[in-house]
Amino acid sequence: MTTNLPIGPIMLDVAGFTLAADEKDKINHPNTGAVILFSRNYQNPEQVTELINSIRAARNGKLLIAIDQEGGRVQRFQQGFTRLPPAASYAKAPELAEPAGWLMAAELLAVGVDFSFAPVLDIDCGVSDIIGNRSFSTDPELATRLSSLFRKGMNAAGMAATGKHFPGHGAVALDSHLTLPVDERDLDSIRAKDLLPFKQLIEEGLEGIMPAHVVYPKIDPNPAGFSPFWIGQILRKELNFNGTVFSDDLSMEGAASVGDFPERARLAQLAGCDMILVCNNPAAAEQVLDALPVTQDPIREQRLSRMQGKPQMNREQLMRNEKWLQLSTLINTHQYA
Repeated sequence: MTTNLPIGPIMLDVAGFTLAADEKDKINHPNTGAVILFSRNYQNPEQVTELINSIRAARNGKLLIAIDQEGGRVQRFQQGFTRLPPAASYAKAPELAEPAGWLMAAELLAVGVDFSFAPVLDIDCGVSDIIGNRSFSTDPELATRLSSLFRKGMNAAGMAATGKHFPGHGAVALDSHLTLPVDERDLDSIRAKDLLPFKQLIEEGLEGIMPAHVVYPKIDPNPAGFSPFWIGQILRKELNFNGTVFSDDLSMEGAASVGDFPERARLAQLAGCDMILVCNNPAAAEQVLDALPVTQDPIREQRLSRMQGKPQMNREQLMRNEKWLQLSTLINTHQYA
């Protein structure tokens, strides 16, 4: 039996608080590389630490554990964790952006999570309910500065960051979880506004990026996550991004237009995605795991290895840490208008 499987290209999920036998088998599939956790997987810090340990034990090799823990309405772990405000709140308290990034990352790392899909780099254009206050600002320069500070805090705690949703989801009203949004702007408009946070954070060393399930028909007919133009030409060549590209969840309706699940995964890989998310659909995850060829890709594996967490404290140590005590109190007591 292989005892040192590399990080594979598929991120999947699990159903509950503990692992089922069939989930252990999927986790040990050669194409599996990560597990993303949701609110349904969380009771308390002790339980989720045990779950994460069992997930890692089920794989004969490397594995990443991920989560969406932005703050505001997107925070999967709440009880026992500092309740973080939405990103837009930091515009009125910019001094808290970096501490909040550290706090979010330190708490997750202490229970065994490698990284959170954060920060959101979308610019709020006043039309998107699904983005809205998940964006740091309507002002591209302020959004860039605040997201950079948030990432700096994450990095200081030992966590890599993933900017989303490239090249920008904030100018469309529709929710890509439910349908395929269409952004009618041209490339110059997007370069002048939406790409600014991505450009700056890439220059600062951003480790991961997630493209949007949005189509920009004046630029390319494919949704960004399936577009060699957006990922290969703009992201890799123009912006010189050398980190990990994560697809957004292939179970979202914004991905349905390109085909069935194996075809979605194939096209996402061809476009340049290093890791493909298939969540909330166990049958689809099995299809994708078996449909993709098992291949060795040293460049992909090197990129993904940068996403591994570097925890500085376990949960018990964190709870006694003076910095954590001060920042958790500060964030919990700060009034956001």
